Amino acid sequence: MEQRLSYSKAAPEGIENLRKLEGYIKKSGLEPDLMELVKLRASQLNGCAYCIDMHTKDARTNGESEQRLYGVSAWHEAPFYSERERAALTWTEAVTLISQDHVPDEIYAEARKYFSEKELVDLTLGIIAINSWNRLAVSFRTPAGSYQPDHPAAKKDSPK
Repeated sequence: MEQRLSYSKAAPEGIENLRKLEGYIKKSGLEPDLMELVKLRASQLNGCAYCIDMHTKDARTNGESEQRLYGVSAWHEAPFYSERERAALTWTEAVTLISQDHVPDEIYAEARKYFSEKELVDLTLGIIAINSWNRLAVSFRTPAGSYQPDHPAAKKDSPK
C-alpha cells in the first residue's frame, strides 16, 4: 500500500494537539506497560499495522515479554495478565468498539474496581488518543515497519 498523504505535514497544528494529549497521558500516573498493552489492543481491533508495529517495539524496548505481547490478541484466555490489566483491556475493547454496545454497565463497574475516577478518565483519554492515531494511520495508509523507539536501549541495538 502506498501512503496517501502525510497527515503531520498537512495539519501540523492538529497533530501537535494530539501529541499534547499523549504528553498528558504519559504524565497521568498510569503505568507505561499497561498503556502499551492498551495501545496494542486498540490497534489490533482497528487493524492498524503501523501502530501495532510501534507499540510492540515500544513495549519490548521497555522490557515487556514476548509472551505477553503475543497473547494480547487472545488475552481473555491467557493467564499472564493482572486483574487491573484485564479490566483495562476490557475497557479498551468496549470504548474502541463503542458503537456495538455503548460500554455496558458491568464493564464500567469492573473497571471501577481497579481504577479511580481520574485513572479511568485518563485511561479513556489514552484509548481516545490511540483510536485517533489508528484512524489517521489507517485512513492515510501510513506504512508499517519503519518506526524505531526513541529509547537508549533501542538505539544501542539498531543498525548504524
